[in-house]
Amino acid sequence: MTQKLRIADRTHDLFPILGFLAAMASLAMPLNSWLVAVILIGAIIAAVHHAEVIAHRVGEPFGTLILALAVTVIEVGLILTLMQAEPEKAQTLARDTVFAAVMVILNLLMGLCLLLGAIRHHEQRFQRTGIGAALATLTVLTVVTLVLPNFTSSVSGPFYSPVQLGFVAVVSLILYATFALVQTVRHRDYFLPDGDADGDGEPDAHAQPPTINRTMMSGALLLASLVAVVLLAKNLSPVMGALLSDWGAPPAVLGVLIAALILAPEGLAAVRAAKADRLQTSMNLALGSALATIGLTIPAVAVLSIVTDLPISLGLDAKSTVLLFLSLIVASQTLANGRTTVLQGVIHLMLFAIYLFTTFVP
Repeated sequence: MTQKLRIADRTHDLFPILGFLAAMASLAMPLNSWLVAVILIGAIIAAVHHAEVIAHRVGEPFGTLILALAVTVIEVGLILTLMQAEPEKAQTLARDTVFAAVMVILNLLMGLCLLLGAIRHHEQRFQRTGIGAALATLTVLTVVTLVLPNFTSSVSGPFYSPVQLGFVAVVSLILYATFALVQTVRHRDYFLPDGDADGDGEPDAHAQPPTINRTMMSGALLLASLVAVVLLAKNLSPVMGALLSDWGAPPAVLGVLIAALILAPEGLAAVRAAKADRLQTSMNLALGSALATIGLTIPAVAVLSIVTDLPISLGLDAKSTVLLFLSLIVASQTLANGRTTVLQGVIHLMLFAIYLFTTFVP
C-alpha cells in the first residue's frame, strides 16, 4: 500500500513538470494531439492533488475553499483559451460549461455522495445552516447569470448589454466573496460537522499535515500545472471540435466534457468523504465548487467579453431552464432537514441522467 502511495505521489509530481515542458514546446512546434490530451488530463488531476495538499496544511473549511478556487482557475483558463482559439463558438461556451458544471455538481456529484454514503451508513447528517446558505447563494447566482438574460430588453436575445454584464459580474463577485467570508471567518462553525466547532470530529482532523517544504513544493507544482492546462488546451481545441463534429454531437457537449474533466478529481474526493461518513465535507466541496464556478468564472468571462467586444450568450433555452429550476428545487428539498437517505441520491442521479440524455438527444 505504501509503495502504491509513493508511486501516486511521484506521478502527481511528474505530470506538472511534463505539462509545463510540453506547454513551452507547444509554443515552438506542433505536438501530437493524443499526447497533449494525456498530459493535459494528468496535469489537471495533479493540480487538484497539489491543491489538496495545500488544503490539508491550512485545514477546514479553508481547505475546501482552496480546492474550489484551484478548480475554478483551471475552468476559467480552459474557457478563456478555447474562446480565443475558436471565436465562432465562443458565444455559448461559457454558458454551456457553467451550466454543465452546475448540473454535474447538483445532480451527479451530489447524487453519488448521497447514494454511496447512505448505502454504507444508512442515514447521514450535516449542518443545515451552512448548506442552506450555500444553496441560497447558488440559487441567486444561477438565476441572475443563466436565466435573467432571457428577460432583459436592452439587447435582444439571451444576451446582457456590456453595462448589464459588468453589473452582473460585480454582483457575482460580491456574493461569492461574502459567502467565502462567512464560510472561513464570520461563521466558520456553520460549515463544520455538527457539534464540532474545532473540526475534531473529522476522522482526518488529526492526520499529519504536510511539511512546509512539501506545501511549498505543491504550490510550485500547482502553478506549473495551471500554466500547462491553459497552454495545452489551446493546442487541443481544434481536435476536440473536429471529434465532436465527427460524432454529430451538439455544441453543448463540449461544455459537458470540460466540466466533467475539471470536476472529476474533486468529485472523487467528495465521494470518498461521503463514504467515510463525512457528508459535511462532501457538501462543502460540492456546493463550494458550484459557487466558485459561477462567482468567479462569469466575472472573468465578462471582462474578456467587454475588453474584446465579444458578445457572450448567457441565457439558457427553455429546456435547460426547466432542468435548472427542477434541480434547485429538488436540492433545496433534499438538504432541508439535515438528513439524507438513498432515495435522495437516486433522485439526483436520475435528474442528471435526464439532463445528459436531453443534451445528446435535444
